[in-house]
Amino acid sequence: MGIGIETKFRKIISELPHPDSLGLIKSIREKEVRSTHGQPPVIWDRAKGFQVFDKYGNVFLDFSSGVLVANCGHSHPEVIKAIKAELERELIFSYCFHNESRERLLNKLKEISPAELNKYYLLSTGAETTETCIKLARTWGLKNGGKKKHIIISFVNSFHGRTMGAQQISGNPFAKEWIINLDPGFVQVPFPDNVYCKDLSFDVFLNSLEKQNISPQDVAGVMVETYQGGIVAFAPKIYIQNLRTWCDENDVLLMFDEIQAGFGRCGRWWGFEHYDVIPDLIAAGKGIGGGMPISAVIGKEEIMQQYKPGSMTTTYGGNPVCCAAATAAIEVIQHKKLVENSEKMGKILLGELENLIGIAPNNIRTIQGKGLVAGIHIKKQNGDDPDGELAHKIVWNCMQNGLLLFAPVGPGEATVKICPPLVITEEAVREGIEVIANAIREQIK
Repeated sequence: MGIGIETKFRKIISELPHPDSLGLIKSIREKEVRSTHGQPPVIWDRAKGFQVFDKYGNVFLDFSSGVLVANCGHSHPEVIKAIKAELERELIFSYCFHNESRERLLNKLKEISPAELNKYYLLSTGAETTETCIKLARTWGLKNGGKKKHIIISFVNSFHGRTMGAQQISGNPFAKEWIINLDPGFVQVPFPDNVYCKDLSFDVFLNSLEKQNISPQDVAGVMVETYQGGIVAFAPKIYIQNLRTWCDENDVLLMFDEIQAGFGRCGRWWGFEHYDVIPDLIAAGKGIGGGMPISAVIGKEEIMQQYKPGSMTTTYGGNPVCCAAATAAIEVIQHKKLVENSEKMGKILLGELENLIGIAPNNIRTIQGKGLVAGIHIKKQNGDDPDGELAHKIVWNCMQNGLLLFAPVGPGEATVKICPPLVITEEAVREGIEVIANAIREQIK
């Protein structure tokens, strides 16, 4: 299967996984924890634009962007140039000491962020940003409402990272089974995804708080993913606008987890722009750095300035090499009009994906997305239960035919997630969807 494929974007000339790669895969797996395993067995040798190359001559069309990281494309020349220039300065680390690269990135973030959000905190990972948002919201609540105002609301089936705080606000109960003393101040309400919660009215939010005996005056913050990554579900616009109003009325901070959604991914600079609201805090990561590990919290000054000098820092925050890469990546998105391309290609992507329902109406529960992120939620043929086994088979089949996706995600690991780099072309979008269509046909026949 797949051997002998050669198109403009894919070239599969060997059995996959390649026999010579099995030793390396085995060696890695013998040493690393098994929790890092699970992705299609492709040994990445290099990546360029929206293609990934192994060292055996195979070329893959990338519909993963790593994991929504390569927004400006893999190894963009301007990003590599910026990294090399910073390395030649012989400065690869500075802790919290100032450096020019950091200042340039801060200026760029100011340029693309809402004017109301004018303070920035640079970190390394997405989970650090959600943890920071929790800390800032709790501190804000305690200062403005006393010890009772400490509750953080998030949503069922949400994901905010893998550290303790991030997993406590996640909406997946299995993610926090290891936490013995769960913080009772972290609570979840249903997310209006039109799949697991069919009632899309804001009354569901209010009724859920009432059922859990939560008074609005005791809530410090609400953390919401711009879209729920597990099934790529966006809330109704009016719901989020009502949420913004409710937060304002109750002195509650509204925090958007934009880690997967920002930097053009959803056809806007920020995914929350689809809702016509402005949050109090943004957790940003992944697509910010052009492939380098960097993240940021962006927020209102009075919230961000709560901690005195030296009391809220991070070792690698503002790393000069990562800042240089992030500045270059943002400039590429700007100059190459990749936000506009995301919106344009996204319409083609979603249009082509909708056609898949006709191929497997009994196996696809929903297809959702905006811009260049979408999810095909696979279900069992009889009923609506997630079918993770079939989803994994589809991803594996795509890999064998030169289309790279990461392992299925979400409830039951049943969502095939599609998120190519924002430099993708129409021809490549259509070719990739045809590979997915053929994989579905192959697996359900």
